[in-house]
Amino acid sequence: MITAWTGAQVRAAETPFLDRGEGPALMRRAAHGLALVCAQRLRGRRARVAGARVVVLAGTGNNGGDGLWAGAELAGRGASVLAVAVGDRLHPGGAAALEAAGGRVLRAGDGGAALREAAEHVLRADLVLDAVLGTGARGGLRGPAAELVRSVLDRWPRDEGPAVVACDVPSGVSADTGAVAGPVLPADVTVTFAGAKAGLFLPPGDRWCGEVRTVPLGIEGALPAPALRRLEPGDVAALWPRPEAASHKYSRGVVGVVAGSPTYPGAALMCTRAAVDAGAGMVRHLGDAATRSLVCLTSPEVVASEDHPDDVHVQAWVVGPGAVGDAAQESRIDAVLAGGIPAVVDAGALDAAARAAADGALGPGKVLTPHAGELEQVLAWLAALGGGGASPDRAAIEAEPVRWARAAAEATGSVVVLKGATTLVASPDGTLLSQADGSPWLATAGSGDTLAGIMGAALAGCAEDPDAFAAAGDWARGDARSAVAAALAVAVHGYASRLEGLGPVPPTALSANVRAVLRLGG
Repeated sequence: MITAWTGAQVRAAETPFLDRGEGPALMRRAAHGLALVCAQRLRGRRARVAGARVVVLAGTGNNGGDGLWAGAELAGRGASVLAVAVGDRLHPGGAAALEAAGGRVLRAGDGGAALREAAEHVLRADLVLDAVLGTGARGGLRGPAAELVRSVLDRWPRDEGPAVVACDVPSGVSADTGAVAGPVLPADVTVTFAGAKAGLFLPPGDRWCGEVRTVPLGIEGALPAPALRRLEPGDVAALWPRPEAASHKYSRGVVGVVAGSPTYPGAALMCTRAAVDAGAGMVRHLGDAATRSLVCLTSPEVVASEDHPDDVHVQAWVVGPGAVGDAAQESRIDAVLAGGIPAVVDAGALDAAARAAADGALGPGKVLTPHAGELEQVLAWLAALGGGGASPDRAAIEAEPVRWARAAAEATGSVVVLKGATTLVASPDGTLLSQADGSPWLATAGSGDTLAGIMGAALAGCAEDPDAFAAAGDWARGDARSAVAAALAVAVHGYASRLEGLGPVPPTALSANVRAVLRLGG
């Protein structure tokens, strides 16, 4: 499992060490780890470090100091190192070490000819070390630093440009939220210190970070509980609900599905099939006669009926996929939302969920699964009905997705799964997970219906066991189970999309891949 912290958490963990005068030692450890990664990149590009052209973009604070000390170590190995000072000063110890090792300094803080010269050096470099802004920065690059980055991005080589290594975070990416302000030099690798920063795994900033490498500093034992987690394949293998020898179909989890309508019957087919393939003990579908007939023809193991949710016993519901324009389905959705059974609330049920939340009627254990456009509508409903604060548009949500996913979780009292290339799982208790496992080919009609079915199976499998995910740690017990189940489903969905390589994966084929993913994980 990947764990990450906010910049403030890491700085607080450092404070006792700094108070004891250990700051210089911590900086040297960070710089040494940074230099090792830079040297590795240079050897991969040109077989050796000696003779390489390295440019350090150095800010005025400790981040710049880390970069300068790393530059000094590379200069000691024979690299030609130029530090570009984009502010009015440099970290004194780092600058002295660089110059003592034979490195040079170009002061470009005043702009003009020096800034143009700096751009030429950057574009001709073998490696650029971005050490302008660190974890304490607010906002993006400004002044000469922003002008320099814009200039080199406008002229970046079409083929192979310089390797870019970011120090702690790419300058302009928030260490806490992943929000991006101003121009950012995309990194091939980000070398972060003590604990990975949450913003490196949050959209949109995670697209600028490249590979993330963490350098230990010796303060790791002082770190608090992480601000963010990401499940990996080993976690899915360990945590996915699996039957035991004495299990039966009811103990494994019964999933009720309120999906499909005469207009959109396919959503019901994909959702129920995915729940079956994800290992649900039993799947029950509620819907119109024609859709039920299709469901039974394609998935004969599904029990289909026209019952009302109050008359059916399940461990978890999935409501909303394709359930549009059908009064009977809308009535069933309202009943599920008002009840106490855990439920995945998708697509056609999201507006009803927002209205229920605004009325204080949304039951506990609900998992809402909007994409950014749907979250815009949910937040608009909440704002209009007095159940929430601001009503951002889609662009604002995509710019700060973690902010708005958390806002929706708080306003609804439900887990919110904000779907995207990086999917966020935000719980009202503050739990935050981030998954980026899927293929870009998942952006296709029906993919969300399949995810909803997988998620329903995961939710049903843990609904009656408060310790279902205890193997992940105490944080995953009790009310956090819904968030863990949601993240597990997102991960399995993503793995299934890549099982046979990158390429088109129709949701019908994706569902079959889920079985293979779970067999491999078992």
